[in-house]
Amino acid sequence: MAIETLASYPMPDCHGLPNGRLHWQLQPQRAVLLIHDLQEYFLSFYGTESRLIGQLLDNVAKLADWARNNQLPVVYTAQNRTQTAAQRGLLSDAWGPGLTCAPEFLQQINSRVRPKEGDHVLEKWRYSAFQRSELGRIMAQAGRDQIIICGVYAHIGCHATALEAFMNDIQPFAVIDAQADFSEQHHRQAMALLSTTCGRVVDTATVLKSGIHS
Repeated sequence: MAIETLASYPMPDCHGLPNGRLHWQLQPQRAVLLIHDLQEYFLSFYGTESRLIGQLLDNVAKLADWARNNQLPVVYTAQNRTQTAAQRGLLSDAWGPGLTCAPEFLQQINSRVRPKEGDHVLEKWRYSAFQRSELGRIMAQAGRDQIIICGVYAHIGCHATALEAFMNDIQPFAVIDAQADFSEQHHRQAMALLSTTCGRVVDTATVLKSGIHS
C-alpha cells in the first residue's frame, strides 16, 4: 500500500526513446513551469544520499531560475497533510494514509527548489495537477497553452497531468532529467508512453536554450 524504499538509478536521457508523434516547439511566451510534488515526504523514500534526487533538484532549480528570468508562471503542487480520508478518496485504497500520517516537516517543498514570491502553490488532490485546482484558470488567464512538467513521480502524477493537459488542448513537455520515479524502468516507460500518446519529452538543456534570457 504505502510507497516502499526507492533505490537510486542513473538519470535517464532522451537516447533510446521511441520516435514521438508530436513535434511541438517549446515557446516560453506560451508556457508555464509545473514543479510537481517535490515535497520532502515524496523525496524521503530515496534516502538522504540519492544521486538521482541530487540531479533532479539541480535540474529543477535551473528550470525554475530560467522560468522566472523568462517571465513564465511557476506553479508548484503540494499535498496538504490535513486532508481527510473522505477528501483523499481512492488514493487511500492505493497508497494508504500517505502524507496525512507523516510528520509536519515532510509536507514542506524541498529547500533547494522552494517557491519564491510571485510563484503559485496549489494544493494537490489527485494524480493530475489539474484536478480540483486553479492550474487551468492560471494558465488561461496568463494566455498559456504549453506546460513544462518536472518533479515526481514520472509514471503517476507527472504523466496524469500531461495526459489531462493534452485532453484540454494544452501542449505538455516532460523534462526527462528533471523527473524521478520508482525505478529506471518506470521512468523510461513513462517517457516512452508520453512521447507516443500525449506530449513531447525534452531534457533540461533543451529547455534552457529556449527564451530571451537563456
